[in-house]
Amino acid sequence: MMWSLAALVIGFCIDLLVGDPHGFPHPVVLIGKCISVLERGLRCICPKTPSGERAAGTILWGAVVIVSTAVPALLLWLSGLVSPWLRLALESVMCWQILAVKSLRDESMKVYDALESGDLAASRHAVSMIVGRDTDRLDDAAVTRAAVETVAENTSDGVVAPLLFLAIGGAPLGFFYKAVNTMDSMLGYVEPPYKNIGLVPAKADDVVNYIPARLSALLMLTAGGLMGLDTAAGWRIFRRDRRKHASPNSAQTESVCAGLLGLRLAGDAWYHGVLHKKEYIGDASREITHEDIPRVCRLMTVTAILTLLLSCGVKLPSAL
Repeated sequence: MMWSLAALVIGFCIDLLVGDPHGFPHPVVLIGKCISVLERGLRCICPKTPSGERAAGTILWGAVVIVSTAVPALLLWLSGLVSPWLRLALESVMCWQILAVKSLRDESMKVYDALESGDLAASRHAVSMIVGRDTDRLDDAAVTRAAVETVAENTSDGVVAPLLFLAIGGAPLGFFYKAVNTMDSMLGYVEPPYKNIGLVPAKADDVVNYIPARLSALLMLTAGGLMGLDTAAGWRIFRRDRRKHASPNSAQTESVCAGLLGLRLAGDAWYHGVLHKKEYIGDASREITHEDIPRVCRLMTVTAILTLLLSCGVKLPSAL
């Protein structure tokens, strides 16, 4: 267990420094390709009915989870037979590739840079790389809001939850989580053709993220306190708005962020050409500005560091 914890710390530090270099082989890309291949194959094999598609989604979920967990576990076992130091090095690289602190910050800052340059088209393109909604209708404020929302939401499933799974079960459990989360990202939509085949992946992601999302919200609130943000408003908006989302988990950190920064987030959004009516999260205590993007990135980074300390057993200061 201590070897895996050391690998987690090393991987976290590498992620903060390096992020995800373009062109570097990434296991999550392989997981995504596996999902795509299985989806096409199972759609051909299974009956083209709602129940048949749901069965295909169930088989796909089980197969991807098993492969994504077993392969890294086997590689670590084999490397451990050679040398514990080889296993440490390999698991450190695995932990690095599971985490996404720097890449999330870098991609959102690309949106900030485009907004600051006044290039709306470029900012729409940049934000389309990190959100699932349609971006061609977004104005300056809406692009900024989308970037803030995705950093706030992904603080949970892109940063805190992977750290927690890595701390509990090392890289194999970390890849289990990434497989579950990737399947939800690729298939978990309510519109055709994903409505039925994506049902099990979406529900599984809800279950797996239930506790991490709520812990993420409390850690973000603590991070806000350390940064001198309005924790009273963060706690108030969290208690009031954390259920204002179709997902039971997505509004947990988003509501805390809205309260800490004094912003109104969420609201209606277009997905695949369909308008989705959504409730607002937070109060519009002030207008959103471009500077809220680097501000939420700092909040995400401090939350990540607190999660790492928690994973290492360090007592956290209370901001409540």
